[in-house]
Amino acid sequence: MMRPFKTRSTPIALAVAAALSVPLGAHAQSAAELKARITELEQALAQTQSQLKEAKANEAASQEQLASASKAPVGPSFDILGGTLKVGGAIRANYAIGDYGDYTGGPSRATRDGGNFTLDTYRINLDYANNTNGVIGKLEYRFYNGYHFLHTGWLGYNFDDGGQIQVGVNRVPFGPGPYGVSQSWFFDQHYYVGLADDMDLGVKYTKPIGNWTVDAAYYISDEGTGAGTSRDSARYSYDVVNKTGNGYEEQNQVNLRAIYHFKDGAVKTDLGASLMYGLLNSQGSQDDGDRWAASAHMVNKWNNFTLATQLTRYSFDVDKDQPLGTDDLVQFGAFDFPNTVAAKAWIPAVSLSYYHETPSIAWLDYVIPYVEYSSIVKDKSGFNNSDLVTLGAAWGHGGWYIYTEMALANGNEFVGGEATYGDRLGANADDQWQKRFNVNLGYYF
Repeated sequence: MMRPFKTRSTPIALAVAAALSVPLGAHAQSAAELKARITELEQALAQTQSQLKEAKANEAASQEQLASASKAPVGPSFDILGGTLKVGGAIRANYAIGDYGDYTGGPSRATRDGGNFTLDTYRINLDYANNTNGVIGKLEYRFYNGYHFLHTGWLGYNFDDGGQIQVGVNRVPFGPGPYGVSQSWFFDQHYYVGLADDMDLGVKYTKPIGNWTVDAAYYISDEGTGAGTSRDSARYSYDVVNKTGNGYEEQNQVNLRAIYHFKDGAVKTDLGASLMYGLLNSQGSQDDGDRWAASAHMVNKWNNFTLATQLTRYSFDVDKDQPLGTDDLVQFGAFDFPNTVAAKAWIPAVSLSYYHETPSIAWLDYVIPYVEYSSIVKDKSGFNNSDLVTLGAAWGHGGWYIYTEMALANGNEFVGGEATYGDRLGANADDQWQKRFNVNLGYYF
């Protein structure tokens, strides 16, 4: 005996059936009307497929944001002034071993060849958001061994059209993302010349326009120095610092950045350009100076792979009568130590990483292996390039975020202690490759 054959109706089939199940009468609906109805349904189907494609893209973007957010889990929250204040922070410890001799006092956080384990950072974070009136704000304060400073501190507003404004100490819009091309604890060489993850005091406006994201900012000065032993270098971001009291100070900086998001196709691509121009105000007898930087950058995402590339040109116009006694070097500083930087150079940088979730491993949520290279290619004849190569991985589980890295450098102040400190981003006269294996253990709450 044959069983009745049954079909399973799909949502599209039901929609078609419902659309066609109108009373026709004997011959009420003409062939032309039926054809028009079919055309209308085909258009609706095409629109539905387009929306489904966009939803999948948004889902992928949300997963990336979730992975990034897992680096800083949310702590306790409080209802204040009609909004929510979230309190968080982090505590990090660091182990390093590499080419280090006797203790020099440099900011490498590695003191001798046998390796050492130290407290790296303690920080407090406050995040405020009021969904009713659009007011937002962020505050971050950091403590290191012997010095501390304000990292972030701004108030802002979310506009109904998707735009956002931030006023205070905020991240300068330059490069492909908040940390440049890098996934690593060391960052790339852009960071060490103030062109990645740089915090300054001013106002920034961000606006999505179709497939574009546009940033415009004005900064009255750098973020200022905190409390430490140096005169002007107790800070997180690398800036031009006034080490002697009669050097230069950053003022009146303008930043523009535009990024176009190619959302279609197998490889999602963000293609952008960044511009910066600012003044250097003389605090001594030398003439005032200025500085500028221009950068082209791209981020390609295919499945779980991310390839980020950047090429930057920067120039600092300083007077040779400045305290350094030359116009080929600029006085920089951060982490409570000053150092010199070449006045004019190109910076190529590239990073390749892979995001891998690990649901079968109870103690690990995901791992991100990466390899990165960047270099400061200097204009001055006789100045050696400053190269940085990093091979490592970031490991995430709950509030834990751990970096394990091997860094090789010929010109980075944080890698190796056997070359002259303070000159590695400047003339780099030693021209010596050094290594450092680093483990950074961070708990974010």
